[in-house]
Amino acid sequence: MDAIDRREASSGKVSYSDPVVLHETSKTRVVMIPFFIRHSDHTELAVKMVTYRKSPPPNDWAVVEDKSLSLKEPAARKLLESLRSHLAVSEQDHDGNFLVIRVSQGTADIGKHDPKTVATALTNVLSQKDILTHLVNVNLSEEFIRAFRGAIRLKEMLLAVTQLREYLENGETSEQIYQDWCDAHTWAFGNAYVVRDKVRAISAGDKLDMLLPSVISGYRDLVELKRPDMTVLNWDDAHENYYFAAETSKALGQCHRYLDVLHEVAANGLRDHPEIVAYHPRAILIIGRSNKWDAQKLRALHGLNRRLSGITVMTYDQLLAQGERLIETVSAATLSSELNDDEDEAAWDDPF
Repeated sequence: MDAIDRREASSGKVSYSDPVVLHETSKTRVVMIPFFIRHSDHTELAVKMVTYRKSPPPNDWAVVEDKSLSLKEPAARKLLESLRSHLAVSEQDHDGNFLVIRVSQGTADIGKHDPKTVATALTNVLSQKDILTHLVNVNLSEEFIRAFRGAIRLKEMLLAVTQLREYLENGETSEQIYQDWCDAHTWAFGNAYVVRDKVRAISAGDKLDMLLPSVISGYRDLVELKRPDMTVLNWDDAHENYYFAAETSKALGQCHRYLDVLHEVAANGLRDHPEIVAYHPRAILIIGRSNKWDAQKLRALHGLNRRLSGITVMTYDQLLAQGERLIETVSAATLSSELNDDEDEAAWDDPF
């Protein structure tokens, strides 16, 4: 807390307060003298920057006129704002482009900045884990939520897709890693599914990889995950057609069993979880990769999927492409409403 003594000058037209020493050495001194100029409807603040130089004996301080400067209130305010902005930049340890926004009384003045640039910068800041944690724990206004929810969500999706792409490009084959990714990003399976159940055991011997409740009906469908290094399709030279490889056929059989058991035990709700209902459930099987497939092989998988009952086979590259396409078609401003749309989009239709 600063104590300021404001007193009237001898002229009676202005007031002033004690000089503030900004810089001092053995030979020079720079001070700021605040002046308060009274008008009929307000009082204006002006400042004068005065430079003194130590004169020869008797060592009095003499004003250096050509190094003194007077600033009226608009210039003084601009200097103050500029100092605040540059001080904020000085707190960073690296060079770069910085966007400094003045916040006052709950609003932000972006001045002449491009709104798109401001939105991008804020998205990058608000998507940081420590910032997101704070946002969850504070009582935000509805205006703030509407303004930033979509942008934050979009940034999360971009980071998630980048992570999945890196896993695949680096040759990661651990099924648990992809299990964790899918658990955290169920939106990648389509707009009809935005959450997952924590329950995975549907019987004594059957534990599912994922249970997804439909946004529309609430009925559960399942996801079965296999490794990305597994073979999806083989080529039959004799009949000149593709068919499901042994690893995929085995996984399909596993899905059929899970679908039968899930329908049987959860048609009216699981015994210990009556809220989990699965009535004629469907399944997505994620297995293998297709990044090096040609159009004929992709067409073959599409045809085989059409002839399956209640199961869709997807590769991890197709899951990645589905996430990328969702991001491309959903803007930050409308993302939240898109993910909670009441229309039951065809999340199970193989788009490839």
